[in-house]
Amino acid sequence: MNSFKDFEKDLLRLGKDLKSPETKKFLKKQGVKLKKRTEKIARTKVKEKTGNYLKSIKSGKVYEFNESFSSRVYSTAPHAHLIEYGHQIITKSGKVKGFKDGAYVFEEAKKSFEEDFTNAVDEYLDEIYKKNGF
Repeated sequence: MNSFKDFEKDLLRLGKDLKSPETKKFLKKQGVKLKKRTEKIARTKVKEKTGNYLKSIKSGKVYEFNESFSSRVYSTAPHAHLIEYGHQIITKSGKVKGFKDGAYVFEEAKKSFEEDFTNAVDEYLDEIYKKNGF
């Protein structure tokens, strides 16, 4: 019975560490890494180099959503959804000339970042476990 109480105390202590400011810093740092990965992919996939699309890619704040922390990478460009998902090519007279396929920049960045993020989380959790004497 005593070992269960010790285990419960350890879990509560670990839970407090996971909601600490260090966790928010960690997630913000990972968000910045994902932003850089997204920009790199955008440079290779988007051929028109006006610069507005690349400048519009941002890393958001860390916020709490459904009792867990979240962060997002997004674009503030009004035409970002057209680049991401594709669009019809329409002449000035309104005639449809074809369809421009989407570049799926954010989707590709997400998929390529998943393994790196998982490894970083594992390392971060190992640090917390060691800090708490597990």
